Order: sequence, then structure tokens, then C-alpha cells
Amino acid sequence: MSQQLSSSEVKEVWQTARAQLELELSSGVYNAWIVPCPLTQLEVDESSARAVVTAPSAFHSLNLKQKLGVQVEKVLSGVLGKTVLVDYQVGDPTIKRTADSSANSATNSPTNFAFNQNQPQNQSQPNHQASSNFQNSIPTPSHSPSPRVEDLFSQSNLESAEKNQAEVRARSIGLRSDYTFTTFAVSSSNEMAHAAATAVSNHPGGAYNPLFLYGGVGVGKTHLMHAIGHNILEQKPNTKIIYCTGEEFTNQIVGAIRNKNAIEFKERFRKVDILLIDDIQFIAGKNTVQEEFFHTFNALTKRSSQIVLTSDRPPHEMSLLESRLKSRFEAGLMIDIQQPSFELRTAILLIKSKALNLPIPIEMAKMIAARVDSARKIEGILNSLRSAIELRGQELSPELIERTLVAEADQRRPNLNVQIKDIIKIVADHFHLKQNSIKGKTRKKNITKARHIAMFLAKEDLNEPYAEIGNWFSNRDHTTVMHAVNKISEHIELDEALKQEVSAIRMTLSGLK
Repeated sequence: MSQQLSSSEVKEVWQTARAQLELELSSGVYNAWIVPCPLTQLEVDESSARAVVTAPSAFHSLNLKQKLGVQVEKVLSGVLGKTVLVDYQVGDPTIKRTADSSANSATNSPTNFAFNQNQPQNQSQPNHQASSNFQNSIPTPSHSPSPRVEDLFSQSNLESAEKNQAEVRARSIGLRSDYTFTTFAVSSSNEMAHAAATAVSNHPGGAYNPLFLYGGVGVGKTHLMHAIGHNILEQKPNTKIIYCTGEEFTNQIVGAIRNKNAIEFKERFRKVDILLIDDIQFIAGKNTVQEEFFHTFNALTKRSSQIVLTSDRPPHEMSLLESRLKSRFEAGLMIDIQQPSFELRTAILLIKSKALNLPIPIEMAKMIAARVDSARKIEGILNSLRSAIELRGQELSPELIERTLVAEADQRRPNLNVQIKDIIKIVADHFHLKQNSIKGKTRKKNITKARHIAMFLAKEDLNEPYAEIGNWFSNRDHTTVMHAVNKISEHIELDEALKQEVSAIRMTLSGLK
């Protein structure tokens, strides 16, 4: 039968154990981990014992258990002459428990244990039966039970703590909380970039180093860069990550030179695990900055740190970028992210509106997507709609969307720097048709509609002669082209769906170089 020992008996056992631990441990370790964490409960039976060590904090408790737990159990087992298992809890060691008080009232109670270091045995007999389980001892009414370290550091609590730690680290680094892989809409224009970014975040420093993403404004380069950082932190919250823009990198170098702390700057940037630099094109033409980045790049690749760069153009188009940097950028994986298609812009809008708790019907989403050409502009439109609804009490409606689009967007037609062949390709992609079908002789309704839109754009946006346009469409007569252009011109103001389709195609064309 097991029995709970009184507080004075527990204290006596702990004094003996502490004396042994003080001999075995350094004074620093002893004072830091043993002194603040006393033995507070002890239950013994014929062959074993269970003990509770109470620590002032979870930090103390976890470290004592992980680093000195085996040694503490070994010393206590030696003192008691039987195997001792120790549980660790967090609380105030000075709080007396009812079980201890009742044990103290029976000074002649037995201690069915013996010290093996020439300590005298207590042979007195009990006059009451102690609790059979020390973990069920009841605290005084003014105090609640102390949490056990196993509960504080359960798998669910640890995962929650890691998630919170990752979120705090992400904010301190400068990563946007809404720029994650979950909120990134994928289509044919960016699926390769998305796949590469995911691979880099799962295996940083691997094959795709550096990862160089380039494209126009609002195609998702920065979103993917932030998502990489988030995913890495979720897996390893303590990863050393630096995120900055090319302009910020430049300013920090200038500041380091001015303040004569260049060594500190080098130490900071050359010993990170992940370096994320947005708009790297900004360093082109700045010789001192390029020199420092060249050495930083070499130092990081040598230690297998991951580098991710974004730019509005590929390296070979940066005329003022040094050749040695161009060669290093091009040695990794370079991916061109195209302007989002109409379908992708619609998907992006639905995702972002949901995140803003501003659900928009898909027809209204299409109405917006047809008039904007980037994710960044979509954010602006949504923020304006949210402001109108929440601050001015207006209702979401096609009329509100139209007023917002007129107020926010540039109503001038995009200046298209394209050719007729580009129009045919984009129109074919938009309607999921083959280019030869649009240029051919077939008169199927869906193909005829696409052909007429292509002719209309070639005339209205490129101002090509009717005869030249006809040559691209199986040498059709100029009067046929004129009829197609007039037909689209008449219907576009009356047919909202047609208007959206033409606007969407124009937005896609405006992203072509």
C-alpha cells in the first residue's frame, strides 16, 4: 500500500538529495535549476516512489525535466533506496496542501522507506491513512491545482505556440499576413511560379537557388515571396529571414557607410538562412550597392542559404546591372509571371473579398475583373467598396460598383503595344479556341463572335486598315471586316456581358510587352 509523506518528511528527503546534486552539478546549474524547484510531494510504497517537483515557471519546469530529469530521479532513487519517478508541475512551492497539513498532525506516522546514506529509519506507526495518489491531493480552497508541465507542453499547445511564434516572427520580418499560398489564386499564367515557390519554401537552399520571379505590376511576385517566408516559418519558426526591397537594401548600405558600421551590416545580411529582396532592379546603376550585394550573394550561396528575388524585368533587360550579377541571377531559376487572365482576376477578387468579409456575387466580381488589370488594383477597388458600405451605409450593387470603377480606375483605353497576331492569340485563349479556327472560314456562332471581337480590337485599338485586317482572317474582303467592327460597336454598349469580355481582353493585351 502506498502512502503520502508529510511536508517535513518530503523536506528532509529533498535536503539530502539537494546536497548530492550540489556536489554533482556546477554552482551555476545548481542555483539556476535546482534551488528554485523543490520537491513538494512524495508518495512511496514497498518497491517504488512517485514525486512531484514544483517549478516557478513552465520554462524552469520544462528545462529541468529535459536537461536534469534523469539525474534528479537517479539521486532521489539513491536517497530512498527504491525507484523514483518524478512529475513536474508549475506553481508556487510555498503553498501548503491539505494532505500535507493532515500528515503534519500525525508526527508519529510511519515512513515506510529508508535512507541508504546511513540515515536512521523512522519506525513509528501511523494513526491515519494518507491519500493513495499524490496527484489527487486537494489544494486549499483559495488556490486552484497547479498545471502539470505535460499539459502545458502537450502536442496541441506546442503546435499552437509554434504557430503564434511563426506569426510574430512574420510580422517582425515585415511579411503580410494575407500573402500566403492559401490566398494565392493559381492559373496557367502563374502556375509554374507557384510550383517553384512552393518547392523553395519546402526545401530552401536546394535546386532553385536563386529563385528569380519577374513580371509587371500586380502579377503576384510579392505575394509569392511573402508566401515563401510564411511557409518556412510555419515549419521552422526560428529560421533567420530578412525581407526587404531593393530600395531598402540600398538605403541600409548607405546608412552603414555613413555610420561606419559596415561590418555589422555584413554580419546581418551574410549569415541569414533566407534572403528575400523585392524589386531587385532598384540596385542597377548603383556601383557600391552592387558590389556589396555581389559579395553577399556569394556568401549566402556558399552556406546554402536560399535567395529569392523579384523584378519587373529579366536580368538581361537591366542595362545598368553588372554582368557578374546578371550571370548569377540567371544561374538559378527564372520565371516570367504573366498578367492575370480575366478568369484569374475574377478568382483573385473572390478570394480577397472573402478575406475582407465582403462577399461579392460572381456576376459582380466579373464586372470588376473585366475593368481592372492587376491584383493590386483589385485590392483598391475592394477597399473603396468596403468603405462605401461600412462608412457610408451604401448597399452593394452593380450601380455602386460602376460608380467606384469610374472614380478609381483610369477610364482611358489601354495603350496597346501589340500586333494583330497578338490580338488573335489572346482572343483565342479567352474563348478557349484555336487560333486557326478564328482565322478560318467556319461560321459557328461562338467562333464568329470571337472573330468579330478580334477584328474590332484590331481596328479600334490598332487602327489597322480594313484590308490589312482582312488578310489575317483568310483574306476576307474589307467590307466583311467593316461589318464585323460595326456589329461589335453597336452591341457593346447594350450588351454588358460583351462589354466585360472586350474589357477583359484589353486588360490582358495591356500586360503584353
